[in-house]
Amino acid sequence: MADTAVARALKLIERCTDPKSLRQIAVNARQKKESTVAHAADLRLYEILPAEKPGTFEHDAWRSIHALEGTLTNERGKTTRLGRTRPKIARTDEVETIKDLVLSASPSAGFFMLIERHMAELTFEAVALRHADKFDKAVLDAAAKRLRSVGIEVDGPSISERID
Repeated sequence: MADTAVARALKLIERCTDPKSLRQIAVNARQKKESTVAHAADLRLYEILPAEKPGTFEHDAWRSIHALEGTLTNERGKTTRLGRTRPKIARTDEVETIKDLVLSASPSAGFFMLIERHMAELTFEAVALRHADKFDKAVLDAAAKRLRSVGIEVDGPSISERID
């Protein structure tokens, strides 16, 4: 794709609110080896999929779930759902689920998958740090330590501005 076509595609993605269209844009971009456009379409899709109000903790948590499921689906070529995370949220809630995953002895495979695909801001660790009022100090310290362990800086005023 020429630079102008990429720029047009990125502008279209920015305004798009239709999940089906975003999925098709991502598929087409992958076929044309335009990873920037595919990544932008995926990120926009993960932004609009959650039913919860944007900016809320719940929206951020579900955005992370959609990102990991979308990544797994794209790579496996078949619909993939998080078979332990979704039921745990149904049993407890988003806060407990994220707390337990962040405090686990080792990072989940999903954590590394999101880090490797340049989506650190969508890890549950980043979600916890952005919504610090929902978690105690132990969870926040563990989240920051885990992100730092993979080279993500978490000090300063706004985690969402640092994690990209």
